[in-house]
Amino acid sequence: MASFNEAKTCDVLDKSKVDKMMKYRWIVWGVLAFAYIIVFFHRLAPGVVKDDLINEFNISGTTFANLGAMYFYAYMIMQIPAGMLADSLGARKTVSIGVLLSGIGSIVFGMAPTISLAFVGRLLVGIGVSVVFVPILKIQSVWFKESEFGIMSGITSFAGNLGGIIAQTPLALLVAAITWRSSFVVMGVFSIIISVLCYVIVRNDPKDMGYPSIAEIEGKDIKNVDRPKINMKKAVIQVVLNPGTWPGFFIFAGFFGAFVSLTGAWGNGYIADVYNVSKIQASNYMIFPVFGLAIGSIFIGVISDKMRKRKTPMMIFGSVYLLCWGIIVFGGRIDTSVLKIVLFILGFTCSTFVLGWACAKEVNPPEIAGISTSIVNIGGIFGAAIMPSILGGVFDKYSATLGSVELYSKAFMFCFLSALVGYVFVFLVKETNCRNIYSK
Repeated sequence: MASFNEAKTCDVLDKSKVDKMMKYRWIVWGVLAFAYIIVFFHRLAPGVVKDDLINEFNISGTTFANLGAMYFYAYMIMQIPAGMLADSLGARKTVSIGVLLSGIGSIVFGMAPTISLAFVGRLLVGIGVSVVFVPILKIQSVWFKESEFGIMSGITSFAGNLGGIIAQTPLALLVAAITWRSSFVVMGVFSIIISVLCYVIVRNDPKDMGYPSIAEIEGKDIKNVDRPKINMKKAVIQVVLNPGTWPGFFIFAGFFGAFVSLTGAWGNGYIADVYNVSKIQASNYMIFPVFGLAIGSIFIGVISDKMRKRKTPMMIFGSVYLLCWGIIVFGGRIDTSVLKIVLFILGFTCSTFVLGWACAKEVNPPEIAGISTSIVNIGGIFGAAIMPSILGGVFDKYSATLGSVELYSKAFMFCFLSALVGYVFVFLVKETNCRNIYSK
């Protein structure tokens, strides 16, 4: 139910414009959600085409992992610039240009005659998609209420994970039908179309459409709606020096690094080798953790917002996530029906990191939400960049001497340790009670 001030303000404002704003914000978010689907598709797609890439370019497991990691290195380097662009250039232009670049990169990757050009294509994709997520968070902070931020982060993560699901069985079927090269060219063309829609439809602020702002609708002090010009250098330093920023960074690094190692690099091989199934059947298994993450991201946002707590749900989810990795690492060849459940729960509880973005935003000044969330985002991308390569080294070293069960247990031990590091940092999260607690 709206507060008295909100109801009173809506009476003063043009009700038709308020209604239009509340509807149009979902159109803005919807277009950006399609852009985020592209982000997750490219994030997890290499795992499905691993054998194709290794055979096509005659590369080792480590080189394959590095090819996949090129996306994440570019993504990681661009996170602070992405926050700056979100806070200065605005989401509309930032996302439009980024998705366009990712589309070009996907086409280059699909048509690459050599491994060097494949690396270039993957780099372009990483740079392009790196500037999508933080602007989406920025848009959420302007078009949606502060009390909605947690659940909107979860819904956004759900949308992105649809791209991860597309990068499993649907991609495997597409590759079987038109080859891996044509599949990435098709995704490149789709990306270019989405970039045009972003530019045409997305607006940085409701006022750009002549609509009242969320602050006005909620009846907040209108004098404070216009934000002062941001000194980017000071803003970055301020966020970096804030101890409350860093737990989310390491939680995201530990949890997501392990998750991507499974779903975006070595999970399909794990299922195919240990359980003796085809590549398409193996990709069916990888849908479970990706879909679990998608559902869990919404669920944990809803629970957190309703509880008015951040830390408690993170501790509960984080404990179960670590347990799931323990079952995979120490459980040997698990019964397939049990494995599917474990994989789903693993993805579901990995969503613990989603609340890290909200925590970072709520312990830093509201006007630099883009920068604070981008710092946390670097953590996840850092983990996702280095973990698959670490596992690749294990496979290159021990694949000739260990059986498949022992080999994957040895490799996934690093995922267990990564999740353990993230879990420890959950206990260092500063409880915000779902509101901004920053004070000068």
